[in-house]
Amino acid sequence: MKHIVLTGGGTAGHVTPNIALIPRLKELGYTISYIGSYEGIEKKLIEELGIPYYGISSGKLRRYFDLKNFSDPFRVLKGFSQARKILKDLKPDVVFSKGGFVTVPVVIAAKRLKIPALIHESDMTPGLANKLCLSSASKICCNFPETVNNLPADKAVLTGTPIRQELLSGNADAGRKFCGFTADKPVIMVIGGSLGAASVNDNVRKILPELLKDFQVVHLCGKGKTDESLKGTTGYVQYEYIQDELPDLFAMADVVISRAGANAICEIRELHKPNLLIPLSAKASRGDQILNARSFERQGFSMVLEEEEITETKLLDTIHQLYTDRQKYTEAMAGNGRVDSISKITELIEECARSLSFTFCKKLCHFQEMAGFLFIRKLYETLLSASALPYISCYSHHSLSIQTLLQLSQLEYPDI
Repeated sequence: MKHIVLTGGGTAGHVTPNIALIPRLKELGYTISYIGSYEGIEKKLIEELGIPYYGISSGKLRRYFDLKNFSDPFRVLKGFSQARKILKDLKPDVVFSKGGFVTVPVVIAAKRLKIPALIHESDMTPGLANKLCLSSASKICCNFPETVNNLPADKAVLTGTPIRQELLSGNADAGRKFCGFTADKPVIMVIGGSLGAASVNDNVRKILPELLKDFQVVHLCGKGKTDESLKGTTGYVQYEYIQDELPDLFAMADVVISRAGANAICEIRELHKPNLLIPLSAKASRGDQILNARSFERQGFSMVLEEEEITETKLLDTIHQLYTDRQKYTEAMAGNGRVDSISKITELIEECARSLSFTFCKKLCHFQEMAGFLFIRKLYETLLSASALPYISCYSHHSLSIQTLLQLSQLEYPDI
């Protein structure tokens, strides 16, 4: 059976696209394993799916001064050693990385072991972790056309971002029942991100009394970011993070307020939800969310309000304007069409897995020429025998390689 290792972590945005790929990978016959950090959000999300999970040491690579900058490189080195051992033991046919610092040692270890690795970049400009992995990647899956133009032509492919298909089948009535909302008021969904966006959370709460005059609000505010003083407020509910009920909450929402992380906004676009994006400030990031948000604004998908521009009056007025013009944004997103990112990415995964198999077979066929025809006949007979498994491990730890070898030998020697 084919085997793939998925990796990605740090925030939900580095995990949910991997989760979106899992059903299709299972359909294609892949055994799936996951490498992530010891205690990141990815551990909880993946283990809930029953996928074998392997934790490794992880260190953050910062652009600013921090005392941890002296210790984290050693954590990364330890992570590389751990990832290399795990990959040697698992012997996967291919690795797929969704980014985050935990993926750097995994992708580099894969290259050292000659295992093809694909990386996915959701933002318009590659993050530091993916930049470090570019030379080790066989293919780079991109979300924006602008990204493809700035990466090696033989590696970069425009695929879009995989979206969890269950998000498309939510039930608005079930969402209202879950939140205790009524059907006579529109609903605003506020997404602060899995780690919580303090600025978004605080600014929404400041205008909450005014918002609740015309709207109901469901607030996904991030781990540890709920406000106890607002519990029991009529028309307002808050959750740290929602997984199973998320499709119903999206279906219920009339408009969405969100950060501009690429995965979040791609989900919003696929669901055709009118939205206000509040990108993370360039003062606190490399500015990727601002680029993402402005791209969506240019395409007519979103309204954008940067943190530095926010006042209570401006935020409230912008939300009302968004609701008034909601049909315009819905039509713009619907007119863009849906991209089958899952199929595009899994095709690339299959292509890379096959390339490993053919590389193995090419080397084996070269050895066959030296050893003679009897060698390939004997190997073929052995593979067909009941004792094939221990013998296979002598020649390849990749199931696809064995499958391809059989196919090649039958083509070359049909009388065997």
